[in-house]
Amino acid sequence: MPLTAEEEAFLRAFARAILTVPRAFDADLLREQRMSLSEMTRIVSRLQGQDLVHRERSCSDGRGWNAVLTDAGLQRLRQAWPTHLASVRRHMFDHLNDLDVPAFATALQRFAADTHCAQVQRERDPQASPPPSLAAGPARPR
Repeated sequence: MPLTAEEEAFLRAFARAILTVPRAFDADLLREQRMSLSEMTRIVSRLQGQDLVHRERSCSDGRGWNAVLTDAGLQRLRQAWPTHLASVRRHMFDHLNDLDVPAFATALQRFAADTHCAQVQRERDPQASPPPSLAAGPARPR
């Protein structure tokens, strides 16, 4: 069954947001920390050397790696948290206006739960709980 015009418009906007919003968050944080994107790549190695992150293979791209916070990295993240929240508000919530945010969050959670990465996570840790709320700040890594 073909998509309605409204569904197609949503899908196109959603796909564009998935690509652009994380980059906007990163750009804000980089500006705040006075770093370029290429510097960020080099810094991950230094952060790993300082035991702030460790690397894990990406579940969605076997060629890629994710930097995962250590306890020390979490403490550093807490220092940056206010900048991140301001960026999230400016790039996302200021644009949602009258949207039913809880209903939209529920729909996105269902969408995320049906992805390859979610399946890999469930296979790795069948007892894992859903991700914690980010409203109060970053959660402690497992």
